[in-house]
Amino acid sequence: MDRTFYSHGACQEVTGSKHFLRIDGHLLQVDCGCFQGRRAEAYQKNSSLPFDPGAVESLILTHAHYDHCGALPISVGKGFDGNIFSTSATRDVANIVLLDSAKIQQKDYEYIQEKIGKHPERQLTAYPPLYDADGVVRAMEQFVTLNYHRPFTPIPGVTARFFDAGHIIGSATVHLTLEGGTAIAFSGDLGRAGLPIIRDPEILPPFDYLVLEGTYGNRKHKSIGFAREELASLIRKAHDRGGKIVIPAFSVERTQELIYLIHSLNQDKVIPELPIFIDSPMAVDATAIFKVHPECFDRELIERFLNSHIDPFGFNGIHYVQTVQESMEINGRSGPAVIISASGMAENGRILHHLANQIGKPENIVAIVGFMAENTLGRRIVERDPVIKIFGKPFEVRAEIATLNAFSGHADFEETIGWLKRHDLSRLKRIYLVHGEPEALTGLQEQLATAGIGPAEIVTAGSDYPLN
Repeated sequence: MDRTFYSHGACQEVTGSKHFLRIDGHLLQVDCGCFQGRRAEAYQKNSSLPFDPGAVESLILTHAHYDHCGALPISVGKGFDGNIFSTSATRDVANIVLLDSAKIQQKDYEYIQEKIGKHPERQLTAYPPLYDADGVVRAMEQFVTLNYHRPFTPIPGVTARFFDAGHIIGSATVHLTLEGGTAIAFSGDLGRAGLPIIRDPEILPPFDYLVLEGTYGNRKHKSIGFAREELASLIRKAHDRGGKIVIPAFSVERTQELIYLIHSLNQDKVIPELPIFIDSPMAVDATAIFKVHPECFDRELIERFLNSHIDPFGFNGIHYVQTVQESMEINGRSGPAVIISASGMAENGRILHHLANQIGKPENIVAIVGFMAENTLGRRIVERDPVIKIFGKPFEVRAEIATLNAFSGHADFEETIGWLKRHDLSRLKRIYLVHGEPEALTGLQEQLATAGIGPAEIVTAGSDYPLN
């Protein structure tokens, strides 16, 4: 009997989640994300998978963030032809995330090629797209969607169920029961209680093994209420000095959270009115998906907006930007404004053009509202590098940099331990820690030991971990 867990992604790093269960001759994959970081390294890791996708029988997708779903078309193109199990909302979001990724890859490739022709001295490298829209369509044809709590059989001898992870719309933790009764759980990306829009993370049935994310394993967040206050303060500051707030934000969940909070701040009349630009076609599409999945909403949104027949994502002053021309015109506008644009880690997409235009002006603010992985432009901004490069050109950072950690959609170590303590842990044999930088995982490992939960082991890529 061979029952083994191993991983080829998000091991002592926070991107590229790809986890595997080898169960009695069958191979099941959980998540299939792209690695994000230095472009050369990211391209090499994403284009050369360290496993055979054709050997995978089926795949479970916990949620539709790019670092969890972005490599699906790559795997399909390399031979994976099994079912992709997810919630309905995750399937809908993955569709737009992947199509947007294909479009951005092509546009960036063409843009860099043009820059290479004009500025050979910059020594830029243009990386071909990893997949196109046809590749995305082929991957989407393999999805099978289920509601939370409904049992399904991803491979013979394994029964699985989704539970709400409270991270983004449709996000799930996964509980798997093997023949004989052994249970394995995957946290996916674990959310936080009290996040706007979505429900709190659910409690799972008992399990013997847990694969647990540790993005913020050594940090403690400020409260969600504090995030609202911080955002209001920044908006008032930008209004008073006539500056723009530029926010790199993931198009799914974080952008909708910001819209929701700004709407509620407007309703409560605690901020001045100023134009809000949502400059991400994918965010526009994602917001439409939110509107058709009210089953994922929490009570606060339902009571504050839906019961009063108010659109939580639409109000006076908000502008959803679709065309490139509209996007370019934003930077030519005078006066205060909020610009929310993708990508969330400032690695590609329209946010790069806004940063290039706005980061050199001292009256402006760049607000960081999510985790920035190592070696991304977003991390360099967080670390306040005095000069950053965008498309190979240096830009002096004169804008104010504001980091709003209270916006995180990932549980911190206290929230993670609090979530775990609500479970029946009488059967727990071991926790496997993934999806975190080394310091964060070590911190979470120590905190779990202090709390008497575990033992916990930090996963190494490619190593086998037996499920006895």
